[in-house]
Amino acid sequence: MPATGLVLGLVLGLAPGLAAPLHAQDLPALYDVTGVASDDVLNVREGPAASAAQIGALGPAATDIEVTAIENGWGRVNTDERSGWASLSFLARQGGQWADGLPAPRTCFGTEPFWSLDLAADVFDFQLFDKGLVSGPITLRTRASGRPDRYAFAGEAGGDRAILVMGRAECSDGMSDRLYGLTADFLLGDTLYSGCCSVAPN
Repeated sequence: MPATGLVLGLVLGLAPGLAAPLHAQDLPALYDVTGVASDDVLNVREGPAASAAQIGALGPAATDIEVTAIENGWGRVNTDERSGWASLSFLARQGGQWADGLPAPRTCFGTEPFWSLDLAADVFDFQLFDKGLVSGPITLRTRASGRPDRYAFAGEAGGDRAILVMGRAECSDGMSDRLYGLTADFLLGDTLYSGCCSVAPN
């Protein structure tokens, strides 16, 4: 029987209950467009500067924009099949993120083969491109002792085990020019899958 228990980890061997320092700019994080007129847009530029070429736009009411890096008052976001930069003067960070020193990934994914891991509340759903859905409860969320950029979630389903190791770092999905802020290595049974995680809703 294939392994179906889940350990979502950014680091294994973490101390339960470890207090984590909170940082207002912990990334990746979700932002909403603010201060843009209803008949205008927020430009997404090729680089973190007003003089950089425009490559996309965010609507005046756009929400759940994933920012994966910050540079000189600009936030790196994804638009279409690439990443770009939007002015943080018009992006408001949503509250309640990283409150416990942990990220809140919504999805993890990779290619060759295509796989996805959806995280909702305390449940995970793993899908391999040509296989059935594997689901189970998440029973542990923690972070590495002495490392602010490694985390672990754990769970189990059907008596089988799985492990996902994530790290806070720039990550490419390998098929586009989009960039994410969490790397992922997912071990299911004897097979290791590698990819990225995103905090943006599906």
